[in-house]
Amino acid sequence: MIGIYLMGFVILVAGLGVFGTAVAYAIRPTEQKLVLMRPLTLAAIFAAICSSSVGIATALKFAGAAAGSDPKHLSVMLMGLSESLIPPFVAFAFLAVAWLLVAVGMRRQA
Repeated sequence: MIGIYLMGFVILVAGLGVFGTAVAYAIRPTEQKLVLMRPLTLAAIFAAICSSSVGIATALKFAGAAAGSDPKHLSVMLMGLSESLIPPFVAFAFLAVAWLLVAVGMRRQA
């Protein structure tokens, strides 16, 4: 359940923060917006790592608490591990598009 909240945080930081700043920079490039992009990018990367780490820890906690090596328990743990990779995927997809928009803004500025 905690993964949903962390995924929301990743989308808010990477989606609204970085992507919004990149769109603003592409429309009207200023040095101030470009300077803001760098720490927002780091925040998005750290949020992705954090939420992925929590997902992995939750899946491993489940594996440790499960009694025996029932295939159903293994299946649930593997699903949890695979879901823990979604936040970095979303964050890095937003970051890729955002930095492409920054490149467009740099082209317009030149």
